[in-house]
Amino acid sequence: MTKDKFPEPTVGALIFNPQGQLFLMKSHKFHGKYVVPGGHIELGERIEDALLREVKEETDLDVHDVQFLAYQDFIFDDAFWKRKHFIFLDFVCRSNTLEAKLNHEAEEYRWVSLDKVEKLPVEPYTLNAIHTYIENGGDAHYFPETE
Repeated sequence: MTKDKFPEPTVGALIFNPQGQLFLMKSHKFHGKYVVPGGHIELGERIEDALLREVKEETDLDVHDVQFLAYQDFIFDDAFWKRKHFIFLDFVCRSNTLEAKLNHEAEEYRWVSLDKVEKLPVEPYTLNAIHTYIENGGDAHYFPETE
């Protein structure tokens, strides 16, 4: 199992570009499936600061209009390369930059329209966050000023 005594809180970012496409990247940590950028919250770090930092570290993208989406429990699931207990805090945000520079945590990335997501090998927790976004009304709910 694991030596951890507590779950690890993490952040994840559903990032949309001005064309409404979602940023996805392939990660070896999730067995080569597509995920959204994110990672752990450091001790003493605000949640939104962790999100901005993780996105910048993994993609070099600057994001804005950050909105909370949902939380998910991830308890010793084989979807991740290590058996851990995470609490996923998922957010929706935007980026005006289309070119990403990936760090070692991803092999490739793509911007994809939501109607094409189901055709890709997306890991289940990312897919669940995407479905939550859609079920909540998508842009009309999270970014109503664009409607």
